[in-house]
Amino acid sequence: MLGHRPLTPEDYGTILKRRWWVIVIPAAILPIIAYAVTFFVTPQYVSQTLVLVEQQKVPESYVKPVVTEDLNSRLATMREQILSRSRLAPIIERFNLYANKGMSMDDRIDKVRKDIGIKPIQSDLTRGLPGFYISFTASDPRTAQLACGEITSLFVTESIHARETSAEGTTQFLKGQLDDAKAKLDEQAAKLAKFQQEYAGRLPDEQATNLNMTSTLSTQLDATTQALTRMEQDKSYAEAILSQQVAAQNAQLTDHGSAPQAQQAQLQQLEEQETQLLTRYTDDYPDVIAVKRKIKELQAAIAKGPAPAKAPAPTAPSRNDSPGVLQLRAQIHAMDIGIAQKKSEQARIQGQLRMYQDRIAASPAVQEQYKGITRDNATAQQFYDDLLTKMNQSQMGTDLERRQQGEQFTVMDEPNLPESPTFPKRGVFIAGGLAGGLALGLLLTGLLEYKDTAMRSERDIWAFTKLPTLAVIEFEPELDQANPHRRWLGRKKPEMTAGGKPLVKVGG
Repeated sequence: MLGHRPLTPEDYGTILKRRWWVIVIPAAILPIIAYAVTFFVTPQYVSQTLVLVEQQKVPESYVKPVVTEDLNSRLATMREQILSRSRLAPIIERFNLYANKGMSMDDRIDKVRKDIGIKPIQSDLTRGLPGFYISFTASDPRTAQLACGEITSLFVTESIHARETSAEGTTQFLKGQLDDAKAKLDEQAAKLAKFQQEYAGRLPDEQATNLNMTSTLSTQLDATTQALTRMEQDKSYAEAILSQQVAAQNAQLTDHGSAPQAQQAQLQQLEEQETQLLTRYTDDYPDVIAVKRKIKELQAAIAKGPAPAKAPAPTAPSRNDSPGVLQLRAQIHAMDIGIAQKKSEQARIQGQLRMYQDRIAASPAVQEQYKGITRDNATAQQFYDDLLTKMNQSQMGTDLERRQQGEQFTVMDEPNLPESPTFPKRGVFIAGGLAGGLALGLLLTGLLEYKDTAMRSERDIWAFTKLPTLAVIEFEPELDQANPHRRWLGRKKPEMTAGGKPLVKVGG
């Protein structure tokens, strides 16, 4: 009555006693069948090798590695490259893999990809991955070993080639960038040189020199001006003495009637002296005031006498000049030459002073342009220096990879020759057959009990009729006359069935 009412542990025990053969027979037969199947399944052998990752032999403080990619990423990249058709096809043809299965080359390549295993080793003691396992599965142990060795060799070779290629590519890239940076640096240096040449003397670092030169030239100009003033005063004084001596000389050569001519000559000399003084001084200068006073007095004296004849210029040389007059004339000529030189020097100093003053005035605008050019030049220089340092480091890293002194893959254990197949495992098959047999026996037992409608207890009667039991008549089997000790005649125990006639009347 399985499924018609809730069962108790006692019911399960009863069912197990009654149906034990249904469970035992599948549990005994299926393991035997599973064991026999293992002889018909193609065995699979796995060959495995250990590849360790050796770190760079030269300390990184001396030579920085060019390849810094994570090992997991590099393994994934190398896996895709090695599992490509161009790499696997020669291995399949060399070892004649899966040739007896009638598979196409594409199917054989897919099968090889599935049979290759790569398992990284995780370690908490070292940074990164210390290594990885490479395995290959084949139906023949020798083929599995040889194919695993070939694939391992591909990984080692590809690692060396990839690191060298990456290092050389980095070096070539930096070399190109360095050439471009050098061209830009040369361009900025040419601009800076041109600017320095064009604005020589007005650059910011020359401003202090310009200020010093301005101060020096101002001092020189003051000294030259003072010297020129003294020389002009000396000349004026000499000319005055010359005029007096010429006047005296003219007075001696002429009679008294010629005195007005001498006065006229003296007046002319004083007017020339006034004109020269006014070119250098103002009207309130003492020498100018004195000359004007003499001119007024002489004009008043001339106005009282008769009109004089025009006298010769006192500075004009004459055959009648005395040695003193000639000496004065020579001194005045020398003074004229000295004054001309001093004026020339004064003009030169003034020109230089204006030049330095113009440089100082233009310095802020030049400084702004100069700052921009020098900033660009400094940036280009720093960029070039950084690239040059990286270029040198990259070249050392490339040489390190070429000499195989960098990170390398080392085969720690050669591919092993498997002694037993990894599939099928006979113990696993037998255990699976036993579990399957038990499950099948239990399933059959449950199905048989579910279809069985026999009522074997009061609970079955209640579950089926919903009527209470008034009495229970115990079944007494008949005796076997031939064997009195055998109570059971081999017939089944009568059962109360839903469709049969009950032994006693129950319910009411």
